[in-house]
Amino acid sequence: MGEALQTDTLADRVYRAIRDAITTGELRPGQKVTERGFAEQLSVSPTPVREAIRRLEQDGLLERSGPRTVKVAMFGGVAIQDLAEVEVGLRGMVARFAARHATPEQLDGLDEVLDEADDLLILIKQRHEAGQDVVKHVGRLFDAMQQFNALVEACAGNPVLVRLLDQTRVFSYPERRSRVIERVSVDERFGLDRYATHRALVHALRAGDSAKAEALVLEDARGGLGDLLAGGS
Repeated sequence: MGEALQTDTLADRVYRAIRDAITTGELRPGQKVTERGFAEQLSVSPTPVREAIRRLEQDGLLERSGPRTVKVAMFGGVAIQDLAEVEVGLRGMVARFAARHATPEQLDGLDEVLDEADDLLILIKQRHEAGQDVVKHVGRLFDAMQQFNALVEACAGNPVLVRLLDQTRVFSYPERRSRVIERVSVDERFGLDRYATHRALVHALRAGDSAKAEALVLEDARGGLGDLLAGGS
């Protein structure tokens, strides 16, 4: 059983690595790749690569072109949009579970992160008004929001659901961060209009209002992913 668990974990990591390469454009639509090539590049055996490719074929990101060869699907954004819809739905479910299971200590932790984020937001506004660079500070705010999201996932108390969410994220953490920073370099206000919904989410979690918590996260997740996908086009 230990070996099976290790193989499953390795297959998950290979799956995410290949998927990230597709969503970031490192692997181009129509490009042919082989199981052996992936295995050598990722320094793993063919078995987890084969499993990852099978899942990516089901996702519509890869297409079989030979017994051991696949090519990146010419999806024109359709498969990515489908994947984004799955991610949004799972994030909403995480919020629903969090409203049921969050402890007072966990909720206090969420407020602490938002207090830190509030200070950063004030600093960002001050620097923006003074004509100073805000990219580094927005990066710190983004990191705080990722910490907030991770705490919400912990509140859900559902590791299987969180694992599914991790497997279906459209962008890896580094890619999401770099895209946000890139957009901020052009528009210092990018993404800040949705920041206030995080306080509302904590209030919903404290009230145990699962429907409200889910609705808030669905709206925020759709807007965030939509902006990042648009930025990549």
